[in-house]
Amino acid sequence: MEFLGTTQTASYCSPKKSCGPSALVPAMQAPMMPECCQTYHLPEYRYLNSWRPSVLYKISNTQMCPDESRYGRRPPTTLPSLRSALFCRYSTQDWDQSTDLQIRGAEASHLWANRLTGDTLRLMQDKDQLTRQMQEGTTRNLSQRLLDIGFWKSELCYELDRLLTENRSLDNIKRRLECAADQVNCPLQVALECLYFREKRIGIDLVHDNVEKNLIREVDLLKCCQDRMRNLAQRVNVQIRDNRDTQLALEKDIEDKSSAECIDEKCYNLRSTSDAISFYHGLEKLDDSVSVPETWTKFSNNNIRHSQNMRANSIRLREEAEHLFESLSDQMWKQFTDTNLAFSARISEETDAKNKLQTQLAKTLQEIFQTENTIMLLERAIMAKECPLKVAQTRLECRTRRPNMELCRDMAQFKLLNEVFTIDDTLQTLRLRLREAQDTMQLLAMTKSRLEHELAIKANTLCIDKDKCMGMRKTFPSTPRLVGYTCPSICSGGTMLPWGSSSAPCNCQGPSTCAPRVC
Repeated sequence: MEFLGTTQTASYCSPKKSCGPSALVPAMQAPMMPECCQTYHLPEYRYLNSWRPSVLYKISNTQMCPDESRYGRRPPTTLPSLRSALFCRYSTQDWDQSTDLQIRGAEASHLWANRLTGDTLRLMQDKDQLTRQMQEGTTRNLSQRLLDIGFWKSELCYELDRLLTENRSLDNIKRRLECAADQVNCPLQVALECLYFREKRIGIDLVHDNVEKNLIREVDLLKCCQDRMRNLAQRVNVQIRDNRDTQLALEKDIEDKSSAECIDEKCYNLRSTSDAISFYHGLEKLDDSVSVPETWTKFSNNNIRHSQNMRANSIRLREEAEHLFESLSDQMWKQFTDTNLAFSARISEETDAKNKLQTQLAKTLQEIFQTENTIMLLERAIMAKECPLKVAQTRLECRTRRPNMELCRDMAQFKLLNEVFTIDDTLQTLRLRLREAQDTMQLLAMTKSRLEHELAIKANTLCIDKDKCMGMRKTFPSTPRLVGYTCPSICSGGTMLPWGSSSAPCNCQGPSTCAPRVC
């Protein structure tokens, strides 16, 4: 075996010269050291205690020739300095193994670096895509929010326009009610004067006849109509104030939504390339919101619903006012006609008055007959409800004898109690209605008695009824006057024109401005 790190042609590695057969001595073989190969490990591996490489070496005992002993010691074939170097050399196996380990380590590092680079690129792409998706989602949410704000803003504006229109209509109704209430003063004054003139009758003619009743009814009706119109005008005034409060709430909501729409539109137009963007650290931790989408929607919806309720109340008031105008004008015209007919009846012959009173008596008798039938039906209905009440109460009494835990307040018990209470309530309602029918029966009986007494009165005063009273009652305010479309025809300190004369429409802002006019 050759020494590692030397060549075979080196002088100190040449074979030893033979000393001849006479000089040869039995050579003793030098002990051969076994070859040992110590594995080289990289720093990151397990075994770190191997610092010297394995060296394949052989130690042989050098034999001295007689000639050499004679002329001196022969220099060793291996120099001491080189011999010591032989112990520090690596084997080719160590060299190959180290190279393989370095190559595998480099490949592993390259693989790890490539994998890290690929994962980093994918992570960056995923995060970029996530950021873009989140920004696009936020933009879509802002767009949807702008649509929601625009929708509710348009609904609020539409509702505000309708509320303003309703307020103008209510103002018009209020003026008409005040004008109509003042217009009633004319027929009221005539009715009171007729009553005053009829008080001058004497003797048997001073009776409480149908004419006087109609006159009193007319006065009561006119006063009642005047009070109802003034009360309704006050209610309309209160409703106008409520509508104005609702109008302020709608305007405030619209103003807030306009501001929010401008802000959200500005946020919607912001992009990563915009100039007006900056860092505002900590804002994501600050939550100063006062509502959520549900409460935000509910707030505007409540404002609209409240406005709709106010408009519904206003519409009901206007419809009530129109119905009141129509009904009161019809009632006043009807009452005026009835009073004139009563006057005509009193002026006409006694037989005509008697026939009319008999007709009224027949109507009263018919009402009495119908009321008697109603009373009889109510009594039968009350009797018919007694047996079911007895059955329900008997069932309740029987169920009270159930033992111990069987006294359960079950559904049957609830139904029985409900049945008893319902039947009791029904009986009370029927008995109350029976008492009302009996009271009505008594009232009809009194009316019948009064009509029969009126049939006995024949006399009248033609001068008062025909000349004075009927002279004043030739005309009556027209329907436009009664429904508040024209100004009052009686002015303070002025004279009264005939009610049939024409008058200009009322273009004023209320009856107070019409008072100085002579219509």
